[in-house]
Amino acid sequence: MIRTLDGLPDGVIGFEATGTLRSADYTQVVGPAVEAASAGGGRIRVVLVFPEGFGGIEPAAMWQDLKLGVRDWSAWERIALVTDVAWMRDGLRMFAWAIPGDARVFGLDQRDHAIAWAATGQATPAG
Repeated sequence: MIRTLDGLPDGVIGFEATGTLRSADYTQVVGPAVEAASAGGGRIRVVLVFPEGFGGIEPAAMWQDLKLGVRDWSAWERIALVTDVAWMRDGLRMFAWAIPGDARVFGLDQRDHAIAWAATGQATPAG
């Protein structure tokens, strides 16, 4: 299941996943938000939060994710992955070269820094 994050800076969209991601999460929630963000030549800046206990991604959802990523390749500006799930952190680091835009990993305790980076390209200093 995925839900939209509220209260993000202008130009940033965000999602938090719990349980298992399904194809419908992409077609009903993520896809429309990404399409709205890129409408009229807009740039996509997104924060993705995956807390502990995230249950994984169904194969059909992986396909939706891939289609979404390549649909408007040049619109992707920044992707902030916020998680302490090791396989996700390691996977992004290994495959960042294949992801559109600039992608960075942040720990769950760095959520505010991830949002600032997604919005401006600069993370706020640790406090």
